[in-house]
Amino acid sequence: MNIEAVIFDMDGVIFDSEKVVYNLWVEYGAKVGLKDVGDVIYKCIGINKTATKKIFAEAYGEDFSYDEHRKHISAGYHELCDGGKLPKKPGIEEILISLRDKNIKTAVASSTATDLVNSQLKDAGLYDYFVTTIGGDMVSRSKPDPDIFLKAAEELKVSPSACIVIEDSHNGIKAAHNANMNAIMVPDLLPPNEEMEAKSLRICKDLFEASSFIDSLMGS
Repeated sequence: MNIEAVIFDMDGVIFDSEKVVYNLWVEYGAKVGLKDVGDVIYKCIGINKTATKKIFAEAYGEDFSYDEHRKHISAGYHELCDGGKLPKKPGIEEILISLRDKNIKTAVASSTATDLVNSQLKDAGLYDYFVTTIGGDMVSRSKPDPDIFLKAAEELKVSPSACIVIEDSHNGIKAAHNANMNAIMVPDLLPPNEEMEAKSLRICKDLFEASSFIDSLMGS
């Protein structure tokens, strides 16, 4: 297989952040009476703010002030995670070093806003591993549409077919598939289903396994 680039999702792949956000919403929801907010958050995994607002509106009505509620989640998140406190997923540094040593280009394509993507990568000492970072505010359509991955490939100057995407979310795997890219799923909050198995090259338990699998694809 011709592999020229690996594109990483961020939340749930590079950082163990999905659990932080989920727990914050569940705790907050219990305080203010947001019924079944945990189920709503599961539907929002892997998508950008605009798409998330639509899902909240479907769950709680068009008058639901998502931005106002999200301020409380954001404040709690920054308190817990800023300044390099956000936990990294095991194996992320090892896989990035391995890819760099093989001259494989790397990028981040995250539904999170670009400024936050960059600040979190810098705080973790990971920013310089990546050729480019694409945030959810840089494309008009959210995952599962392919736009964010296609933009990453364009920035990397590689063909989509020469890219591997590492994702944890169902929406992310669908987006990679829709971009005609090869995908590896490393599940986080959401377990794989038959569709994820069909649309992924491999389901890997962690980034160490994903790194070994990429090595095998490259014949090393």
